[in-house]
Amino acid sequence: MHRENDDPAPGGGRPPSRFKASGLRRRHLSAHVLVAAWAVLALAAASAQQTLPVARWLAVHLFLLGAATTAIVVWSEHFAVAMLHAQLPDRRWSDARLAGVNTGAAGVLTGVWADLPVLTGAGCALLITAVTAHLVVLVRIGRGALGGRLAPIADYYRAGAAALVAGAVLGWVLATGQVGPHHYSGLKLAHVQVTLLGWIGLPVLGTLFMLWPTVLGVRMAERTTRLARRVLWLTAGGLAVAVAALAVGLRPVAVLGVGGYAAGVTVAVQLFARTVRRRPAIAAGAAWTLAAAAGWLCAGVLVDLGLLAARPLTEVRDDIGALVPVLLVGFVAQVLIGALTYLLPVVLSGGSGERAALRAVLERGWVPRLVVLNLGVALLALPLPGPAGTAGMLLAGVAGAAFLALVVRVLVRGGRGVLQDTDRAGGGARSPVLWGTGVGAVMTVLAVLLANSGGDTGGGASAGGTAQAGTAATRTVAVTLADMRIRPARIEVAAGTALRLKVTNTDTQRHDLKVEDGPATPMLAQGTTRVLDLGTVTESREAWCTLPGHRAAGMTMDIVVTDGAATGSGGHEGHTSAATDDGGLDLAADFSTGWKERDAELAPAPGGTVHKVELRAVPRTVEVAPGVKQQMWTFGGTAPGPTLRGTVGDVFEVTLVNDDPAMGHGIDFHAGSLAPDRPMRTLAPGERLIYRFRADRAGAWLYHCSTAPMLQHMGNGMYGAVIIDPPGLAEVDHEYVLVSSELYLGTPGSSAQVAKMRQGTPDAWMFNGAADQYRQRPLKVKAGQRTRFWVVAAGPSDGTAFHIVGTVFTTVYKEGAYLLRPGQAGGSQVLDLAPAQGGFVETTFPEAGHYTFVDHDMRHAEAGAHGMVEVRD
Repeated sequence: MHRENDDPAPGGGRPPSRFKASGLRRRHLSAHVLVAAWAVLALAAASAQQTLPVARWLAVHLFLLGAATTAIVVWSEHFAVAMLHAQLPDRRWSDARLAGVNTGAAGVLTGVWADLPVLTGAGCALLITAVTAHLVVLVRIGRGALGGRLAPIADYYRAGAAALVAGAVLGWVLATGQVGPHHYSGLKLAHVQVTLLGWIGLPVLGTLFMLWPTVLGVRMAERTTRLARRVLWLTAGGLAVAVAALAVGLRPVAVLGVGGYAAGVTVAVQLFARTVRRRPAIAAGAAWTLAAAAGWLCAGVLVDLGLLAARPLTEVRDDIGALVPVLLVGFVAQVLIGALTYLLPVVLSGGSGERAALRAVLERGWVPRLVVLNLGVALLALPLPGPAGTAGMLLAGVAGAAFLALVVRVLVRGGRGVLQDTDRAGGGARSPVLWGTGVGAVMTVLAVLLANSGGDTGGGASAGGTAQAGTAATRTVAVTLADMRIRPARIEVAAGTALRLKVTNTDTQRHDLKVEDGPATPMLAQGTTRVLDLGTVTESREAWCTLPGHRAAGMTMDIVVTDGAATGSGGHEGHTSAATDDGGLDLAADFSTGWKERDAELAPAPGGTVHKVELRAVPRTVEVAPGVKQQMWTFGGTAPGPTLRGTVGDVFEVTLVNDDPAMGHGIDFHAGSLAPDRPMRTLAPGERLIYRFRADRAGAWLYHCSTAPMLQHMGNGMYGAVIIDPPGLAEVDHEYVLVSSELYLGTPGSSAQVAKMRQGTPDAWMFNGAADQYRQRPLKVKAGQRTRFWVVAAGPSDGTAFHIVGTVFTTVYKEGAYLLRPGQAGGSQVLDLAPAQGGFVETTFPEAGHYTFVDHDMRHAEAGAHGMVEVRD
């Protein structure tokens, strides 16, 4: 039976003499002061999250990037030295790396909190440099070392350091908005996985192979070394696969990777369970706390695996956010508590009696603290109403604060011995004092900043002044938060107007809205609405979502003060001008109430061999982009005109009636062959003609106005598609037709509009006559259904490169010929069409999700030529 004065070292035996070196003790004391400081700041931020929206993010990263990272850097180096029987690295370099880690973490957190991208980038760079140096040291420690049965555990620390480097890079990409909303979900999930399961999970899991039997006071199992290697291959290998797959959006592969990680954790936990013996543990509180942490790790990994297997990445991204606090408190915090409960007395004591006394302090009331903390975690984990989660965080915070108070007491008590040892050693006693003083100053400054940075969150007046009843017109604008966008993205308001924003989050992810020099909403769950009262506005300002990376990714809104009444549709309550500061379109705005998207579903060819159609040339005012209406010249009142369909040999008898009172129009069908003199002539207002042609050739054809100048007539909407099925065309589950074209805003035929047409500078590109319509109203199919997309490039000047993100085309038909048929080994990524060309592609969507289709000329895609296919199970 072990006695209290015979605490075993890793794997059994007496504590290594390195624990008793005064220099090493000073280093650990300094590190633990830092850990405690970071933890206190994390608790402060967590308590402020109801009034400071970014505080939730700040609390998580203060704990993980600050407290946990500092502890892991210090103890991974120490344990690597102990387990490899290697020489201790130079203290100065160890201190420099630790300072670099903490300075870099502080830079990242401050940069994100204060919205300073340069500082965020510098902090990330310093953090990556320091952790890379830490990784190099861990590798060099193993070279020439004596090694031993515990040597493989050092590989966990090396893998963890590599994971933090990857996590820091991904964090920088997210925080600085280097990716758009389409890649945000996968990269955020990759960042969470590699940071939480990699940097935190791997070193902790490796340490438990040694620490668990040590805390229990038993000898390590003989097979520990072999199983440790196997667990590392499963966890680190699975995590690498999962992170790489998530970064590129491959959810099934990510599921396999997380499954490998879960298998590794299961093997490790089984080993730990078999280590338990019926004898009192050396540190019962530490043992039970570590056991609870391992249980929450298993639960978290299994839930993570289930979410990835069952839901699209955009939904998992939001659900994983609820899982992070559970792992943060249930796993990470309890591992820190358990490890510090055992290790702090070993580090700070000068003998077995002092060690027992310090441990007794740390284990004071451990049973109620453990119960309260894990009850709090359970309330956070279960899908209960909001007050339950708040109560859970409060309980966990109380338990954590109680332990921190005991840590401070032990540090003060044990620190005296360290200082006395240092005095006897001849100087350097000021090192921990300076560390503690510096940390105290940082804590004070950050506490003041946190306390004063919330602003007016309850809808108070902005810097522009408070609205007085009867002194200014009041205007209320509905604002929606969704899809990494704020809609409308621009509000024009007359100077002196009392402005109120009715903010609703319709996204599954939480968002908030902060107005520059003004009020902010709290973090809003899906379906939650808050009203911000800006008071009387006199100057322009910006508003944005404060979540890290969201502002940089495009979640912003401009409030523009004009001299007079707001222009465009912005003069009406709840509507705004759909234009950006540079005069371009605001594609993030909403379409008008009652607007209906163009039905892209293509009906089968009608029966019979003769198809009679009447088309009327008529000007119509239509919505061509979100919130933007203008007059268009149309066939049949729509731009593009109706899609005609038939089979080879069918005859089309088209009656064209010119109902335009102001100008002449004609028509040209590319699907027919005939002399253009009479059927394509220009009809004066009120005239009509019958255009008869036989469709002798299959293909996707264009028709358009034949009256000069055709650039203007086509550029203002006078075009359409004719689909002639190839013989033997296979049946598919869905067929859609998309006519690509350019959009030129302005009065039709005006010199300004014609100049844009001649210069080739459209205001937008679009499918089926409205920019961005299928992003807001996606096309819908089911997973596994074969879908055909007919595409016609109407121009008048630009073609298209049609592509669907996440799919490969297995059939390509272009300009009357198959370029690729089903069953062939090859695949296609783009259907490239010059102006007036047409064709179709076919694909099968493999799984549920959201598949973006674009014109792969990215100028076109980013200016309206994109949409979404929503695939359901």
